[in-house]
Amino acid sequence: MIDISSHGHEIAAAIRDGKVSAIQVLQQFLARIDAVNGQLGAFTAITAERARAKAAAIDTARGRGGDLGALAGVPFAVKNLFDIAGLATLAGSKINRQAKPAQQDATLIQRLEAAGAILVGGLNMGEYAYDFTGENAHYGPSRNPHDPTRMSGGSSGGSGTAVAGGMVPLSLGSDTNGSIRVPSSLCGLFGLKPTFGRLSRHGSYPFVSSLDHLGPLARSTRDLALSYDAMQGPDPFDPVCAQRPKEATIPHLEAGIDGLRIAVLDGYFAEGAEPEALAAVAAFAKALSTERRVQIAEAAAGRAAAYVITNIEGANLHRQRLRERPMDFDPDTRDRFLAGLLLPGEWYAQAQRFRRHYCARLNELFRDVDILLAPATPCSAPKLGQKMMTLGGVELPVRANLGLYTQPISFAGLPVVAAPYTEGALPIGVQIIAAPWREDLALRVGRYLEQSGVAASRLP
Repeated sequence: MIDISSHGHEIAAAIRDGKVSAIQVLQQFLARIDAVNGQLGAFTAITAERARAKAAAIDTARGRGGDLGALAGVPFAVKNLFDIAGLATLAGSKINRQAKPAQQDATLIQRLEAAGAILVGGLNMGEYAYDFTGENAHYGPSRNPHDPTRMSGGSSGGSGTAVAGGMVPLSLGSDTNGSIRVPSSLCGLFGLKPTFGRLSRHGSYPFVSSLDHLGPLARSTRDLALSYDAMQGPDPFDPVCAQRPKEATIPHLEAGIDGLRIAVLDGYFAEGAEPEALAAVAAFAKALSTERRVQIAEAAAGRAAAYVITNIEGANLHRQRLRERPMDFDPDTRDRFLAGLLLPGEWYAQAQRFRRHYCARLNELFRDVDILLAPATPCSAPKLGQKMMTLGGVELPVRANLGLYTQPISFAGLPVVAAPYTEGALPIGVQIIAAPWREDLALRVGRYLEQSGVAASRLP
């Protein structure tokens, strides 16, 4: 039986086999959105009419024996920094409400719909993607479905809430410093941050062009792999998108872990973490039969350099808006951007030079290891409105430090699968990190953990 708990690949198979129609599936998810979105705050726009037209076209094509695609009839939604034809691209802001509607869909939306998926709307997010909490001053918070008094994580908070709340089986988010992995961790989902430059960013509102990634969130590794495979490929409209052919991961998803060299990141990645974060990593390491531990000696410096690049690039993107409409920003976002405008350009140049050195050191590490494990967040979901938390006996700001362990990884542009551990009172995630362009390995390990029952995503 297909219902809101079904995974995307199950839905697509049932529609292709004629066991259920695309319109029937869509109506179930639209009803779910109508029932719970008011409480959870995931969607800022619902494209129901467009979705019904797409579902009808899929049902017609099936009746004629046409190829429906790998994601036939799978509803999905996107962070509202993706262009959706006919809608203003909000990027979580008040200012962008006055922007002209997008003329066409973002490249990744086009590719998912070409594979048969059905777009159902745009999702709430942190203003201009500068957020780790899922709280938005203009549209309200996207709440954690496992406990609506808690954060969903950000900045792709609505993307996490929508999937964890059963409103869609698949969503797209962006990840500059951790914004796919943090909501995946707090909401108990699988998320994929691909290698920097692997997926096209054309038709998405930028935050930090040097660090921005786009990718999917789902409740199964197979859904991640199916959507990732559908979105791959060069794009002449994105100069950063790699000129690499598609490298399908689905054929290798069930290959297991034999022969893979797996290690746990120690040092920086074990300092400050709450017990639930360390327990999740330990459970994954045990299931993968690894006791090996390694360190990234300059992880803290990598995070600091990522902050410098983020602050300076992000601030300069919004320089004119900050001059003309400062009071229309969330005050927290505005203050961080204003601070970025005060940083000297020499710092930016030095951070980018250090980035090259840092990536080279990590490439050396991957000569001796295939997969690294690390916490995705230092703790499970904090309470909405919570400003401070204690990590390792030190009181720290929540907003900045939910990305404590994700920033040093995205700084190097590495591919990561965030996988959920749900044995505690609240879910928490583990990063499965691979060498550049080896998304297939990270997905394989995630699938192995999923099959073993250690990594599991569950609806509340």
